Amino acid sequence: MLITNIKFLVNVRDTFHKLRGADLAVLPVVEDTWLRIKDGEIDSWGSMSTLHIVGHEEVYDANGGTVLPTWCDSHTHIVFAAPRESEFVDKIRGLSYAEIAAKGGGILNSARKLAATDEEVLFELAKQRIINLIRLGTGALEVKSGYGLRIDAELKMLRVIRRLKEWSPIPIKATFLGAHAIPMEYKDNRRKYIDMVIDEMLPLVSAENLADYIDVFCEQGFFSQSETEEICNAGIKHGLKAKIHANQLNVSGGVQAGYNVGAVSVDHLETMSDVEVEILSRADAPMATLLPTAAYFLRMGFPPARQLIENNAALVLASDYNPGSSPSGNMNVVVSMSCIQMKMLPEEAINAATLNGAYAIELEDEVGSITPGKRANLIITQRIPSIAYIPYSFGENLIDKVMINGRFFE
Repeated sequence: MLITNIKFLVNVRDTFHKLRGADLAVLPVVEDTWLRIKDGEIDSWGSMSTLHIVGHEEVYDANGGTVLPTWCDSHTHIVFAAPRESEFVDKIRGLSYAEIAAKGGGILNSARKLAATDEEVLFELAKQRIINLIRLGTGALEVKSGYGLRIDAELKMLRVIRRLKEWSPIPIKATFLGAHAIPMEYKDNRRKYIDMVIDEMLPLVSAENLADYIDVFCEQGFFSQSETEEICNAGIKHGLKAKIHANQLNVSGGVQAGYNVGAVSVDHLETMSDVEVEILSRADAPMATLLPTAAYFLRMGFPPARQLIENNAALVLASDYNPGSSPSGNMNVVVSMSCIQMKMLPEEAINAATLNGAYAIELEDEVGSITPGKRANLIITQRIPSIAYIPYSFGENLIDKVMINGRFFE
């Protein structure tokens, strides 16, 4: 396949590295070019003035469109049984996230519905969601468990995710999130549930090789910093790396926990102090994954993206696609909202949602930039006047084609 007449070829890198601080604003763009795809991978590119068509190759005319790497969504909860629009109405009526959770809603609501849903149904629902996400330009994905909260149900979720990995044309990473909430039956004996996660769930997850990462919801009313570190360290002993839900509702110690256990990323970060910002400025700190659509949906303050960038943090953008607090996996909206509400430059937002997103799920050698040897997972847009037009035009679908592994995805 040869793609010709590309106006802007975005995030072109012969070599690449994790982007921190000021590096996030550096987005290499080549104008008026062609791009060659070979065996499903990016092969080469060059100026249209140097175009040479090999006789047997298929040619696609981008007609002045822009080509960029597909989005890498490093934080989702897309395996769920049913939406929670009734809670959406509760929020409109004034109930808080914590109040809804306290009366058995939120995560516990999803857990009840998931327990009653057949594995095949869960697989088909999640499969359709992934198809929809690919059409919106997502080319790599992380998927968490966490709506099981029982041994059988958590394993059911993770087996669904394994099936999705086997079926999916895009790479998927699996995260074990058994410590997502304390089930109602353990509310007076939280230690017993934590022991179950560590002593019973984790060995089974490990034995079936069902997860790449372990995650904990480190938050008031959920899991403390010390509990988070204990659970993550137990997962690490089973070969899982840590990713932590940190500082969504309160300054929870999640960033500190993430640093202490060597987490790949700490995610959310809506509630921060200078202490957490300083930790994330360190060269060996976890990546800082921001989830602006969750803050938007819950009407919370947005994470301090500019402060983090100015303090040399490695920012990532992801969707947090889930039925309760971010019922959308549209990364185009995530990128736009990051510019509008968090004052990220278009270049910063695109880098955070592509290359840094790939690093946050350790797929940087496969996706995230226009680099020879990486998967040809690409977004081809309609004609646009500039790269800034992508987040600027927040209500418009600019995608003309999505390519996955060198083939157009229909």
